[in-house]
Amino acid sequence: MSRKFTTVLFDLDGTLIDTNELIISSFLHTLNHYFPDQYGREDVLPFMGPTLHESFSPLLPDKVEEMIERYRTYNIANHDELVTEFEGVFETVKTLHEKGFKLAIVSTKNRFVVLKGLKLTKLDQFFDVVITLDEVEHAKPHPEPIEKALAQLGSSKEEAIMIGDNHHDILGAKNAGVFAVGVEWSAKGRAHLEQYEPDAILETMPDLLKIVGVE
Repeated sequence: MSRKFTTVLFDLDGTLIDTNELIISSFLHTLNHYFPDQYGREDVLPFMGPTLHESFSPLLPDKVEEMIERYRTYNIANHDELVTEFEGVFETVKTLHEKGFKLAIVSTKNRFVVLKGLKLTKLDQFFDVVITLDEVEHAKPHPEPIEKALAQLGSSKEEAIMIGDNHHDILGAKNAGVFAVGVEWSAKGRAHLEQYEPDAILETMPDLLKIVGVE
């Protein structure tokens, strides 16, 4: 590969840590409160990725903040019980850190929940730069979050790679001009990500090491 990567940006939920069950159950808890028995597991998959405001606004515009509060209360209460890291994540991130790569989290979640997930999985020690919904005006797929992470790391877009489990991550990477990588274990499936033409898709997290040139 002709590009020389020095910088790796990660989405968190569904990419590094397995929050799928937590997110799905949080949506079901919230949506079925307002729309009893209308939502099943498959129905909430499209809500995964966008911000909560984007997900809830079309449903009940006058109750968006109330819905977000209900979602977050349940989500935080059940966080530590339902969240785990994906296989190979800790070892891969640790290797990148030891090899001197500049690392950042770029998430559409709020900062409190992101830091909670990083601490729970002991990944917090590897990330000095964490960009969340609280630090930006525009969430992914807008390039702002990625550009902000690159600025804080002192990196250029040409040397950066973004890894995520959702099309918002792929499109955000493309909009920011960085190498876009999807993950096989996306809750929405590989075929969904392939529609957005990522530069690569990881079958396992350690596959990332080959892409960035770590043997």
